[in-house]
Amino acid sequence: MMKPLAATTAATSAVVCYLLARASPMCAFSPPSSSARRHNISFLRSNPESENALATDLVLPPFGSRQEFESYLQARAIMPAGFRCGSAPGRFIPVEAPSMGALKIQLTLVALDTPTDVWGAVFTRNLFPGAPVTVGRERLASGAPLQALAVNNKVSNVCAGGDGAAATERVCAAAAAALGLAGGGSAVLPSSTGVIGWRLPAEELAGEVVPAAAAELAAGGGDAFTAARAIMTTDRYPKLRSRTLKGGARVVGIAKGAGMIEPNMATMLSYIFTDAAGVDRATLQSVLARAVDASYNSISVDGDESTSDTVAILSSSLVPLADGPEGLAEFEEAVREVTAGLSADIVRNGEGTKHVIRVQVRGCPGTDKLARSLGRHVVNSPLFKCAVAGNDPNTGRIAAAIGSFLGKLEGDVPDGATDLLTISLGGRIIFSGGNFVLEGDEVEAELSAHMRAAEFGEADDYPRHQKFVEVGIDFGTPGGNAIVLGSDLTAEYVAVNADYRS
Repeated sequence: MMKPLAATTAATSAVVCYLLARASPMCAFSPPSSSARRHNISFLRSNPESENALATDLVLPPFGSRQEFESYLQARAIMPAGFRCGSAPGRFIPVEAPSMGALKIQLTLVALDTPTDVWGAVFTRNLFPGAPVTVGRERLASGAPLQALAVNNKVSNVCAGGDGAAATERVCAAAAAALGLAGGGSAVLPSSTGVIGWRLPAEELAGEVVPAAAAELAAGGGDAFTAARAIMTTDRYPKLRSRTLKGGARVVGIAKGAGMIEPNMATMLSYIFTDAAGVDRATLQSVLARAVDASYNSISVDGDESTSDTVAILSSSLVPLADGPEGLAEFEEAVREVTAGLSADIVRNGEGTKHVIRVQVRGCPGTDKLARSLGRHVVNSPLFKCAVAGNDPNTGRIAAAIGSFLGKLEGDVPDGATDLLTISLGGRIIFSGGNFVLEGDEVEAELSAHMRAAEFGEADDYPRHQKFVEVGIDFGTPGGNAIVLGSDLTAEYVAVNADYRS
């Protein structure tokens, strides 16, 4: 059970009201009273200062301890109206490696009070997708309503022996039975993350863990923070972002992911929950796709696209948006802000990461997509990543990465495309007119100091700050633009991935 929610003074009444509505013991899944829900929504509508207090900042503040960080998230983790969640731990012995003994596994359930037709999702394009991705694609294509998510860590259920899809469906059926869902297992969207190639311990999950998670959900024991923490694998801390709209609707997102990060039309695992009404299914899918393209598709920790990448958005449609196009625009902006924040959190929480690199590309000779690919190429350069890890302003590695990328495009790059190219590091121009501008020890010291200022502990269990190693690539002409986030490469990354399965 999580610690009591530490809300700010302005939002205390709304927080207490919402928790009381969800804390009454019950022996089966049932929604909070409509009067309690109306009271909470009415409070948010009439107290705009509480809307701000219940939302995460666009740029998180610096934190001095893990407790301070977690208290900040807990105060902003209230789920939108119509959602509940619960998690439970379990143990299993992997068939593929029984000598490892009984290993821990966690399963999280998120359920809506009633089924919803308003949901969307995007999945990995890896040609070896996990069984939950295959099942999820089928759910999306069917157009059928959803009422729950079932997410397990430790085992990804990818290309494993046996029938992976059947194992996934067994867990979904167990979740539906435990929650009393009229739609059965097909009303549950599954996700799995963890070791590739291991069989999903469906018997242990369905028989023991799912019922325990459903019991916590029914008792009101979970919120978005507990869900964000429960789906972690090698993540060092939970990732949660939230926004509250003018009319009281909420947009709350959680994510997990620290390694095998270079998404392609999806992300590691991320879920966005909202109670906003007035957004149809097709519009919601389009909003999600645009947000994913600008956020999760613009990050990279290690250049490896996962086999399990999934991002899903679900709406309970209980709180009306503001009238007219302004309401939809506000909603889309909130989704964009949540996904942008979560994607940055994923990179900052990357395995062994102690610097986050932000590359801004302007005027790339081509499309925004090409600009994004160039940015990825720079942040994925092992030589540049290692230089950043050591606070070494070896600027030639940036230019080399740019030249390598453009050279591979062969005839697609027009003559003279780099004539006006400038490169900056930490805001200082380091390359212009075809030459480096790096004269004197003062410049070297300034660039190294910029890197050191953005550094944090590679094993920190909370984000100390939100600073970046800033790289600018400007071609000086109209063209594609992009912002890409990446991480450095440290010995800790190697250590984590040399011993991942245990």
